[in-house]
Amino acid sequence: MKRTLVMIRHAKSSWANPLQSDFERPLNDRGKHDAPEMGKRLKKLDVVPDLIISSTAKRTKQTAKRIAEETGYDTDKILWEEKLYHCIPSVFEEVIYEVSDKIKTVFIVAHNPGITDFVNQLSPDFTIDNMPTCGVVGAHIDADEWNNFNIAGKKVFLYEYPGKDDNSK
Repeated sequence: MKRTLVMIRHAKSSWANPLQSDFERPLNDRGKHDAPEMGKRLKKLDVVPDLIISSTAKRTKQTAKRIAEETGYDTDKILWEEKLYHCIPSVFEEVIYEVSDKIKTVFIVAHNPGITDFVNQLSPDFTIDNMPTCGVVGAHIDADEWNNFNIAGKKVFLYEYPGKDDNSK
């Protein structure tokens, strides 16, 4: 059975208040624009979540909610996961192992550098230097159960980010 994992880095955050804690930094204007745009792009590609799991940092919460709204996902059903805040790749796996097998497509909204490190482990055919803000990497997982994630075959099928198509105009 094919499952779909979509990893999303939070949108661009504001550095306007230098005294604000990293955890409390909100999205800036660009981030507020990019997150719903990526949600629309995902919906247009027919990549919609059965579950969204997000870090509890302010910018990831704001990103997750905007993407949820555009993909038709109920924002009240977003699962907030504290351990996704600046986590290492193995924590992403822990979170994935806890996903119900009824869920076919899961979105995880989190932070760099862990998210870049994690997506680079998904498939030998896919590597990036840095996951851009509001960047999205989607992978098909060949597994009947999420807790087989580590041993399952994986294939990255999607890499999108705001402005990606700007170079082709």
